[in-house]
Amino acid sequence: MNRCERMIRNLGTQEIRERLAALYGEGEETVERQQERYAALIRKHWELFGDRGEVALVSAPGRTEIGGNHTDHNHGRVLAAAVNLDALCAATARDDMKVSFHSEGYPAIEMDLADLSVHPEEAGTTKALIRGVAAGMAEAGYAIGGFDAAVTSTVAGGSGLSSSAALEVMLTGVLDALYNRFDMPFVLRAQISQKAENTWFGKPSGLLDQMASAAGGLVTVDFRDPSEPGVRALQYDFAKRGYSLVVVATGGSHAGLTDQYAAIPGEMKAVAACFGRDFLRDVTAAQLLDKAGEIRAEAGERALMRAFHFVNEDNRVPCQVAALEEDRIHDFLQLIIDSGRSSFMYLQNVYAPVTDQSLSLALCMAEQMLAGKGAWRIHGGGFAGTTLNFVPAEETERFVRTMDSTFGKGACTLLNIRPEGAAWLKC
Repeated sequence: MNRCERMIRNLGTQEIRERLAALYGEGEETVERQQERYAALIRKHWELFGDRGEVALVSAPGRTEIGGNHTDHNHGRVLAAAVNLDALCAATARDDMKVSFHSEGYPAIEMDLADLSVHPEEAGTTKALIRGVAAGMAEAGYAIGGFDAAVTSTVAGGSGLSSSAALEVMLTGVLDALYNRFDMPFVLRAQISQKAENTWFGKPSGLLDQMASAAGGLVTVDFRDPSEPGVRALQYDFAKRGYSLVVVATGGSHAGLTDQYAAIPGEMKAVAACFGRDFLRDVTAAQLLDKAGEIRAEAGERALMRAFHFVNEDNRVPCQVAALEEDRIHDFLQLIIDSGRSSFMYLQNVYAPVTDQSLSLALCMAEQMLAGKGAWRIHGGGFAGTTLNFVPAEETERFVRTMDSTFGKGACTLLNIRPEGAAWLKC
């Protein structure tokens, strides 16, 4: 029996089945589906590379943002969770610095990590993220090297569940598993991943996505000091309280929207500058009102509205956390609705200044179906992509059917909260 066959056989052991259930959800069908997925990836690695030694199976989850829409980049607070959709890699170490990276559905990547500098021509590519993560790990004192990788992902690009963060955190896990002890602190995983996205990939994201993916579980994060963010795990079972978490992908494209995303933190920081600050954290609504005329003249009307959104959204997060800790689910749902309305009206990230209003329609439909029963809001960065909905269990089938009939089959994804961030499955 060769190494490939042995690994596939071991996927059926009780230990591995329990591990898969913890990562992806209980239930025979769920576990068997993941066994088949892992087995297919192991076979793919074998077909591509043959027997190159021990194969590391490393997974990192996507994330759902529950509270704190566009607060992280101005040192605010968030409520987020890792989910049971992930980027999954089968990787083996090489004796040189070259990388052969084969991701399902994408052209193969061949590159050399002997050069870890920023390559402007690689901006916006997976190659940039690989190089950036390797550079960050080397800078942090971790060993790095080349690797051969076969990759698959259930976190679809543009799904609003942060496929880029899942990929970045997965890459830290691959290099950690192959060349180190797989004991990197999750905060450092997130920071390295964010820097790769900001500097090498060229997208000015905050730290929310990477932190939620790296930390795992349901967490609230305070980014007052991004170098040492305050992370606190929460325990709350929405399913036991009778609610499904449903993300609706409306089909809008994020392509060409980088400037729209970048304008949000830029405008917020412009308002902060009116107070002699770099970030909006600790600016109050009363202060904004006192200087509204000056801010309007200096930074613009939209920037002032976005600042009001930040202040109220940042204050809303600890209220959401308290509602969950005290099991006041109806108060929590109202706070989710309030968050979504603030994003729509004041942050203005539901649609870009173009004709695509798919997100607006999805929010309108959600309100028609869930008013008085659930909650709905924009999910993630906005402008195109997804909504997050808390749907009563008895209403879930109708909600999914209606949304899928409008936005296309498979538009809805039901989420479970995943308790782990980067995970190394040893079989």
